[in-house]
Amino acid sequence: MFSCVSIVTGARQVGKTTMLRHLAKSQNRTYVTLDNLMARNLAKSDPVLFFQTYKPPIIIDEVQYASELFSQIKILCDEREVPGQFWLIGSQQFALMKNVRETLAGRISILELHSFSMNEKAGVSFDEETDSRLRLDFSLQCLQARQAKVPRNDIIRVFEHIWRGGMPQALGADAEQLWEYYDAYVSTYLMRDAAELGGVTDTLRFARFLTACAALIAEQVNYKTLADTAEVSQPTVKEWLRLLTGLGIVYLLRPYANNTPKRLAKAPKLYFYDTGLAARLAMWLTPETLMNGAASGHFFENFIVSALVKNYAYSQTKADLSYYRDSNAKEIDIFVEENNLVHPLEIKKSASPDSREVKKFAVLDKAAITRGSGGVICMCEEPLPIDSKNCFIPCNLI
Repeated sequence: MFSCVSIVTGARQVGKTTMLRHLAKSQNRTYVTLDNLMARNLAKSDPVLFFQTYKPPIIIDEVQYASELFSQIKILCDEREVPGQFWLIGSQQFALMKNVRETLAGRISILELHSFSMNEKAGVSFDEETDSRLRLDFSLQCLQARQAKVPRNDIIRVFEHIWRGGMPQALGADAEQLWEYYDAYVSTYLMRDAAELGGVTDTLRFARFLTACAALIAEQVNYKTLADTAEVSQPTVKEWLRLLTGLGIVYLLRPYANNTPKRLAKAPKLYFYDTGLAARLAMWLTPETLMNGAASGHFFENFIVSALVKNYAYSQTKADLSYYRDSNAKEIDIFVEENNLVHPLEIKKSASPDSREVKKFAVLDKAAITRGSGGVICMCEEPLPIDSKNCFIPCNLI
């Protein structure tokens, strides 16, 4: 964190405050949360007095409640160009991030923190910085190097993770405690943020909307279906989806777009960052019923997409994620676009999917898109080549 200002964003309860307070243990760093109404009111009404009261270096939690601080932070940064004076914690709320980027341009670094991935929970780390072979380029060499670091693929373990999720407080909970935790998460955090940050007043309809989202994961967003289920208008659905993405709850995977005349899909696909919350909202009571249920393939796809999002959020290599669907209903689950290459990927819950799945990747060649390594992410136990460009990819290597 070498910038004057660093902000850590992400959903509630993923560990943002715990992480920064742990990093600050050896420092004499002030901590203040704007959940405290007195501190919040001071921040909003008199930013100069706020920083006289709470002196840098400082951690400011829930900073989304007082964007009035940003102009004064800019002044203080310009007066003393000291790296790491301000550590901010907040939601990835659109108005907040717009104000941060505009006011503190050139002075801020941004980190988005997510709930734990399955590999993080298992203590597995792919150190790309010290071993370049581990950089996720979906080549057989990379996959084999990663294979040496992970336990054997196991469908029971995968769906236990999908059902439980990666929230820190959910890790050691039994089933009853887990349900209580997610119920409290929705009623305490989500509903409060929806009201305070999104202006949501009808909590009953918003709760229906959340449940409808969980029932439609890994599908193209159908605004009419969501609106009908929640009994609200389609513009309201769009605003609520925007709110959930800003709060780090849902991830909208955009459709791939290029300059070719072929008609491509325009609606994004809907995923949850944390599958445990989605499983609770959709009322899957055990990992076994989820694994054997009609939605298991959709939850498995959500698990893979969220793992890819987290992988690239923390990796030195950055990538754009999208999906492909054309007017002929040809669909490729996910494109990973990095270093001017597009890596096409299919996602299948099976341990032995059909190798013909990769034939649909030929649409990239017809569209004159430079293709990198790809394949089928699945439950196989070790990476296996399909052809010179594609492999069967064990899901625990993502």
